[in-house]
Amino acid sequence: MKNSFKISALIVAFAGLAFSAKAQTTTTTTTTTSTTTPGGIRYSIGVDAGIPTGNFKNGYKWNIGGSLQADIPVASQLFVTVNAGYNNIFGKKDVAGTGVNVPNVQLLPVKAGLKYFVIPNFYVQGEAGAAFLLNKSDFYNDKSTAFVYAPQIGVQFPVSASSFIDAGVRYEATTKYSSNFDGSKVNFVGIRVAYGF
Repeated sequence: MKNSFKISALIVAFAGLAFSAKAQTTTTTTTTTSTTTPGGIRYSIGVDAGIPTGNFKNGYKWNIGGSLQADIPVASQLFVTVNAGYNNIFGKKDVAGTGVNVPNVQLLPVKAGLKYFVIPNFYVQGEAGAAFLLNKSDFYNDKSTAFVYAPQIGVQFPVSASSFIDAGVRYEATTKYSSNFDGSKVNFVGIRVAYGF
């Protein structure tokens, strides 16, 4: 119940940010592509995948998920991003021959940040927010929410007058889900391939 309230509050807050930013922007033309809505906002839906890094890779193999993102123009070549998604990180089976099966980690990250086009179609992006652990009961963690951050680089190129492909590589990491265990941090190198409109 508590997590549902937190998730709902974050989604409402991000939606409010998106709508207030839209209300303050005029029709924007960027030099990157012509694929924007009349208000200049770009929407995308993507597939996310990754490989764990650091100590986290000792118990986990790979992850897959999906995300929705809105890019809201605030200046020439600069966008505010709002992103929400789902990630399932697959635990290893029979770790080191011990018979121990590591449970999957199911995360719902909600992030906001900035995307800047350094040159046409090539961008750098940084986001931060909260990552909600949806299956806390499978672990001995004392927290179900952690701070998450994700620097990213990518390319965005048009496929028609009203759509584009957005492909990026990022490093994503969280703070600890257990106060007493450094291994409860989630970190991975991932990719996002999205269809935008």
